Order: sequence, then structure tokens, then C-alpha cells
Amino acid sequence: MLGYFGEDIKAAIGLMDRSLELNPSFAHGWRWSGCIRLYAGQADLAIEHFQTSLRLSPRDRTAGRLTGIGIAHFFSRRFDDAVATLLVSLEELPAHATPYRFLAACYAHMGRLADAQEIVRRLRAVTPVVVPSATPYRNAEQRELFLSGLRLAAGEET
Repeated sequence: MLGYFGEDIKAAIGLMDRSLELNPSFAHGWRWSGCIRLYAGQADLAIEHFQTSLRLSPRDRTAGRLTGIGIAHFFSRRFDDAVATLLVSLEELPAHATPYRFLAACYAHMGRLADAQEIVRRLRAVTPVVVPSATPYRNAEQRELFLSGLRLAAGEET
């Protein structure tokens, strides 16, 4: 919660790093560390942490970790990798709004507006909120990349 809502993302990172020092085999800790790294704008490190979580606990549901990896690829502008990963995460968890939002933003930035609009249509079957009013992503450039792509996909003014 401190990483998502808190003002001091460095405090959340410090606490997470300490917990992983104490228990480096805690798969869920690595997953949440990946999330905090996304919030902090550290996309490549987030991928490493999500992959560590997958390696430590390969039988757990993978959708959340794959969504995180897809978001990290998106923030790094590796849109093809993001699309492939987000589609796999949706196969496992089709009622989760986050991968739809990032997938729509990916398609919009790739110039695939028909695909983006179709994903928005599917997103609206899950939630009426297409463009969230706030995001936990602290990196302003990454946040705007996400929101501008999502607004474009939804047909809103950017």
C-alpha cells in the first residue's frame, strides 16, 4: 500500500528490499517488488523481479506477474513484447481490467486503432472505467505514455 498510495516510493522500495534480504525465496515478495519497481519507473528491474517470482513459484497463477512484465515492456516502448505478454495474461484472467488498459494503449501507440478500440470494447464489459483518474506510476513520462494511449484508444481528446 505504501508503494501504491504513499508519497515516498523510496521508503516502500527500502522496505521491500529488506524483506527480500531476509527471505530471498519469497515468490510473492518478488512479485510485489516488481509492482513497486513499476510504480517507481524501473521497468527493466521490474521484469527481473517478476521473472524471479515466476522461477520461485512456477505453479502459482501467472496472470498478475505476466501483466507486470507486459506493463514493463510497454513502459520501455517494446510494444510487440508487451502485446504478446498481455494477451497471455488475459487468457488466464480475462476479467482483470489492467491488462486490457495497457493492451489498448499499446495498440493505439502502434497505430492499430481498430484493435485498440476492440480491446476498449472488451474492457467496458469488465468495468465502466476506461481511463483511470489516477495511477500509481510515479514516472511522469511513463504515466503520460499510458494515459495518452488509453485516451486515444477510447476516442477521447488527448
